[in-house]
Amino acid sequence: MILIADDDIAVRTSLSLLLEDAGHRVLTADTAGDALEIVKQQVPRLILLDLNFSMDTSGEEGMRLLRDIRELSPSVPVILITGWASISLAVQGMKLGANDFINKPWTNEHLLQSVNTLLKLQDTKHDTGTRAELDSKYRFRQIITEDPAMLNILETIGRIAATDASVLILGESGTGKELIAEAIHENSHRAGRPFVKVNLGGVSSALFESEMFGHVRGAFTDARFDRPGRFEMAGKGTIFLDEIGELEPGSQVKLLRVLQDRTYEVLGSSKSRTIDVRVVCATNKNLFEMVGKGTFREDLLYRINLITIQLPPLRERKSDIPILVDFFVSNLREIYARPGLSVSSAAMKWLQQLELPGNIRQLKNLVERTVLLSSNNELIPDDFKVHLEIPASKKSSNQLPGVGSITLEEMEIGMVKQAMAYHNHKISKAAASLGITRNALYRRLEKYRIPFNDNEPE
Repeated sequence: MILIADDDIAVRTSLSLLLEDAGHRVLTADTAGDALEIVKQQVPRLILLDLNFSMDTSGEEGMRLLRDIRELSPSVPVILITGWASISLAVQGMKLGANDFINKPWTNEHLLQSVNTLLKLQDTKHDTGTRAELDSKYRFRQIITEDPAMLNILETIGRIAATDASVLILGESGTGKELIAEAIHENSHRAGRPFVKVNLGGVSSALFESEMFGHVRGAFTDARFDRPGRFEMAGKGTIFLDEIGELEPGSQVKLLRVLQDRTYEVLGSSKSRTIDVRVVCATNKNLFEMVGKGTFREDLLYRINLITIQLPPLRERKSDIPILVDFFVSNLREIYARPGLSVSSAAMKWLQQLELPGNIRQLKNLVERTVLLSSNNELIPDDFKVHLEIPASKKSSNQLPGVGSITLEEMEIGMVKQAMAYHNHKISKAAASLGITRNALYRRLEKYRIPFNDNEPE
């Protein structure tokens, strides 16, 4: 049974007809007191809750009801119904335990999608199986792990993939956030549709609308052709918004409106288009700290993190290092036609002792570089030691120039030039080694007038 709590008879009637047509049993309440009595007598499977039950738009009555519902039934899914003018109320409601919020006027498809998603999440089991059991049910072929914490994450992925829940993937650089996003897509009902990746760290605010929503011919100077945006390209599939923590404030507002209204306008056109995509986001930043500092919108954060997945760094799953190394070496045997290639047990133990701040990406690069530059078929610790990049923070402090001998700007210029030269002017790799985004590196290259090739493939 789904409970609709709203003082507006038109809203109650409209929602009742919609949900009953979709096969759900519905009860309605026009006051907070009636809604609470229903919850006391029989716990609903889901509640649609308006925050305002009177002419007073403070939302206090709705908030009180939400608190009471959470005391009686902490796990029942609650969807708040609100308007753009009271989005801040919805955010307060999410803090009190609401699961989602729908904007008035809603689209029936979006509302049903949210209802069905929460019901599926409520009904699915949480039993974590072995890796073999998980592989028999899901497609996780590119995710190499036997770590118990990672198996829990894989079970979660398999369980939520069948829904349309928005997912936020958190974790340090190199932990495999993109692979997790792809696994969510591949195990969903959208698997036959596009999986579109967008690195938001490389999209400036000036190009955001054109990149994400597309443009029509003549929309701006040099717009000679119609160009589809990423949302259109992902139609009925999954859009993966990587590095969402790098999104500038103006672009955050535009993205929030699209995710909330499920509509957008192509740049240069006044015709609205609807979106039907699954949204998966990722970042290595702490978005909750950014919200506290005012650099990331709280309402956007609650819109994208119905499900949050926190990936552990490689140093917390060192038992996975041998199987990861074996996987990399197995691929390299075939690529470089070296069937006798192997890693000695001593080298494997040495690799397991490394901190590897760059996580799986750093381990993969180390193995590949060692295989390429070593003539030995059995790789020993010394083969790897030669090619290990030592983070600057681990180098002795006496390698730093003396105070007053160089300015901070001169040091930054030197580091940028050194990183670019070391990585053969590949922007992505140079930025990663400096611990900054591609966009941040571009700004420094332009600021210091350092020549670079802007034709690097994505």
